[in-house]
Amino acid sequence: MTDLEFINKVIEENQELYMDLSSKIWSYAELPYAEFNSSILLWDKLEEEGFSIQKGVANIPTAFTATYGSGKPVVGFLGEYDALDILSQKAATPFKCPIKEGAPGHGCGHNALGVGSLAAAIATKEYLVANKKEGTVIYFGCPAEEGAGSKQFMARDGLFDNVDFVYTWHPATINEVQSSRTVAIMGANFEFKGKTAHAGSTPHLGRSALDAAELMSVGVNYLREHMIDQARIHYAYVDAGGVSPNVVQDHSLVKYEVRAPKVKQVKELFERVVNVAKGAAIMTDTTMNYEVTMAFSDYITNEVLASVADECLQEVGPPKWDGNDYELAREFLLSYDENTKNIIKETIIDIYGEEQLNEILEKPLDSIIHPYDSKNKEYISGSTDVGDVTYVVPTLNFNIATACVGNVGHTWQMTGQSLSSISNKGMLTAAKVMALSAVRTMGKPEVIQKAKEYVLKQNNGAYECPLPNSVKPPVGKY
Repeated sequence: MTDLEFINKVIEENQELYMDLSSKIWSYAELPYAEFNSSILLWDKLEEEGFSIQKGVANIPTAFTATYGSGKPVVGFLGEYDALDILSQKAATPFKCPIKEGAPGHGCGHNALGVGSLAAAIATKEYLVANKKEGTVIYFGCPAEEGAGSKQFMARDGLFDNVDFVYTWHPATINEVQSSRTVAIMGANFEFKGKTAHAGSTPHLGRSALDAAELMSVGVNYLREHMIDQARIHYAYVDAGGVSPNVVQDHSLVKYEVRAPKVKQVKELFERVVNVAKGAAIMTDTTMNYEVTMAFSDYITNEVLASVADECLQEVGPPKWDGNDYELAREFLLSYDENTKNIIKETIIDIYGEEQLNEILEKPLDSIIHPYDSKNKEYISGSTDVGDVTYVVPTLNFNIATACVGNVGHTWQMTGQSLSSISNKGMLTAAKVMALSAVRTMGKPEVIQKAKEYVLKQNNGAYECPLPNSVKPPVGKY
């Protein structure tokens, strides 16, 4: 039996179990740092498989490691299992129909992500046992990727220091080894404090914290013209200071997040945002304090691992869709508004060519493997805490289709597809690719060494966490 045949066999034998685990996590739909049922479900299953569990790592109750085996090489798999707010949606339902209005939902497919990585870890363990090979398999249970993250805290605590390489994946719309990079990010809470007064009779005695927050917004808007094209600044009001217009607001709280390709660029832009906040406080005679709550490094594909993984992805092949899958995907695609559908058509033309537009619109699921593009160094505007892992240990991410071509993430459409035959087939495909890549890499010490050298060149010899040691995981605060 070849290694591919072995991996296929052990994953397919347990596919009903993995689909059930994914379904349960999807139904829990737990928000960042509150994934208690999801993490317990995962570590209980891994414990049943003989993995030793370390719970609550990096001072995060829902973060854990599950370890099997001994000696070198050490392979890691990253699992995520947090949901997103307000994206509740009935499973496999291509029209908006929340299970509970305003409730969370798995609008990024992390239910499948966490279980797919678990399946890969178990398959890799079974391969080592069956072939009497030495090695260690570690599943990293990583909460709150959609919040303030966990992997940067885990990296700062040294949890990846003795790992030789890491594989992970993400639900997507195409099948590929990711070549594009993701940007770094830093977020903080800005709190303004002023003084209440009667807004009608004695406004001169008040100092409005809400005015300060609004002036900060104005200042940041002017700042946007004077930053690099790839940078982004986002904000959200958390506390506007009350609901009575005739009371001068004495407090306000606003969240800001700053993105740029590199951590250094993020820090520089963030300091400019801080200066705007200071200016807003001066203009309103209020006080301002800020607290950094999160920061991720940029994700960079490890080109050495990519060559191994791309070969394995080609061997495993794309998910095997059937007519029902294509029809469901088409219904989800048609659920978007006309503007979004036009953008999806442009995306299809860019990826597949204009001559295939009508065919893809009829069967909008990616049915091919897109070769790894080693020349692509572009940054996309999203961010992930997987970036911090890439600065510690050789790390590679796969994208596997679990939704219709052109699907928009963080939508009810994504939640609906995240518990469907489409997502299940994508998840099992991803598990096979990760496991095959892991066992192949474990047998190539020269590849592991080159991959490590790539990381050392990238991080200038050592990982530096973008967060100072004083910043703790904002459990219960984010």
